[in-house]
Parts: sequence; structure tokens; C-alpha cells
Amino acid sequence: MRRPPHLSTRRSFLKQSFVLGGSLAALQLGDGGTLGSASIPDAERSRVVIARDAGIRTAASSFDSGRVALLLDRALQAAYDCDSPHEAWKRVAHPGEVVGLKVNCLGGRGNATHPELVEAITERLRQAGITEIVTWERQNSDLERARFKIVERASSVRCFGNDVMGFEDDLATFGKAGSLLCRTLTQVCDAVINLPVLKDHGIAGVTLALKSMFGAIHNPNKYHTNCGDPYVADVNAFAPIRQKVRLHICDGMNAQYEGGPSFMPQWMWPFNGLLVSRDPVALDYVGWKIIEKKRAEAGMKSLRDLKREPTYIATAADAEHRLGTCDPNRIVQVEV
Repeated sequence: MRRPPHLSTRRSFLKQSFVLGGSLAALQLGDGGTLGSASIPDAERSRVVIARDAGIRTAASSFDSGRVALLLDRALQAAYDCDSPHEAWKRVAHPGEVVGLKVNCLGGRGNATHPELVEAITERLRQAGITEIVTWERQNSDLERARFKIVERASSVRCFGNDVMGFEDDLATFGKAGSLLCRTLTQVCDAVINLPVLKDHGIAGVTLALKSMFGAIHNPNKYHTNCGDPYVADVNAFAPIRQKVRLHICDGMNAQYEGGPSFMPQWMWPFNGLLVSRDPVALDYVGWKIIEKKRAEAGMKSLRDLKREPTYIATAADAEHRLGTCDPNRIVQVEV
């Protein structure tokens, strides 16, 4: 059967990753070297996919849902290094599981996970045999401000905040963190896809895959001292988060390089893309460097110079946490 023109084979994806090396693949990612070190086999490195398409944008703040879905297809196929996006989705979750989509809506409509992306993910999950899907965030009001419709009951595809089901009675603990986890995570979801936004954070440096999971706890306000280090890493080490979060799809259709987490349009730029990885630490490392590059282009100081470098990323990779890698020689960056 002839392969649809918008899908690629695994071999052509690998070819693309070298042809499209460009500015991001060549970006120096820290003192340890550049991505793609030939001394470490790909099987031992974490894969971070950067998928971009300027054609997804139909206006300053509007997106073509069909193009978003095709962008997602390319990203998932590359992330799982397989021959079709359908095969990739079958590896994310299995029929009979309840899949949670953890969105990030704190920035409101201008700087939140886009409903167009969630709709595309929902459709692909359903095609893979997943019938129970829950989109969730801190509060119903956060979701509504980001254009999501609240559906609490009587549907296989629901959407609601932690204020609907509340939090567990007993603390989850790790390191210096002790928090009540939301029951949506602990009692409803079998698997979670984390959908953060590519953006700056005025205290913690950046807020990407790792920090997005602050939306699963009752006391995130307690964990912002010292740029969130080690608290962001500690929260992600809570057993239900470590065990249930299977994939991270960072929404970079709109991105923000200063003034976050609130929406600051003067510091937004149309990245027109997604960052996808099963390793939240590697994704955060690559996303952090993308933000730093944009800051430098705008003539801004680095986050290190401003004393808000996201050191929690390295903590998440240490021997105590083991949540992923931030060693650039152990990250494979693929552009599609």
C-alpha cells in the first residue's frame, strides 16, 4: 500500500535530522559539548524531537487544526523512531487505560497549552483504541481562561480541574518536598501525557516539562525558593508522577522568553513548533537553551547572569533523582 505523502519512513526521518541540523542542532548546549556525540550509541541517549511548521499559523493567534495534527504526527513518529504515528501512539498507552492530558493554563489564553493540540492528541489516542481521556489542570477557572470546556461527567472525554476531585489525604514525600497529590492523577489516570508550554519563569528560570507537574500538587507556592531547586526535581520524583507520566509534548506554537509565567505579549515569539520526549530532563535542557538563544538574540542577559538559572534540571538528573539526563552528549536532538 502506498504511504500517504505526509508520513515518512524511519530512515527518511533520520535523514531529515541531519539535513535540518541548522541552528538548533548546532546549538552549543553547555560546557559538556554539543548534541549528537558519536562516542555514545543512540540507544543509550535520550531523544528530544523538535517539530516546526510555520504553516500551522493562520493568523497572529489562530492555528490550522489540520496542520497541527500533521505536525504532531511527525513529532510522535520521530520520538518513537517508528514507521507511522499510529504505531507511536500505540506505544504511549494501551486500550483499557485512562489517559490524562496534563495541560498548563496558568498564562491564560495567550500563553497556555492550545486546545487545537489537545484535540489532535485526543483524536490520535482514540484512533489507537483509548476510549477514556481526561484533560486536567489546577482549577476549572484556569482551563476556561485557556478556552477549554469543562466536562466533569457523563462523557468518555472529560475536562476538569483539581478543584473537582480534590487531593489525597496523605502527603507524598521525597527529599525536601511533601505534598498532597491530586486525585485526578492518583485515582483516575493510568497514564499521563504532560503538555507544558515553552516559556520563561520569573523565579525558576523556565517552566517546561518538570515544573508543569506543580499542577498536580496542593502547595506549589512553597517550592519556588532557590529557583525551585531541589523542589521541582523532588516533586517529579513522587512515585505516582514518576510512574504514570509517560510522554512530554511541549507546546511551542507560541513561546515566551521573558516575563513568565504570566502572559507578556511583548516577549512572545512564534516558535511554531513542538518539543517531544519521553525524558523530561532532556526536554527541559533543550527547551532552556532555546529560550536562552532567543534571549541572547533580543540582547537580554542570560538566566545565569540574572541569578535564576534553572539548576533544578541538573538536580533532576542526579544520582538521587534519576529522572533523565541533562548531559548534552547523552541527548539526541532530532528536527523534523
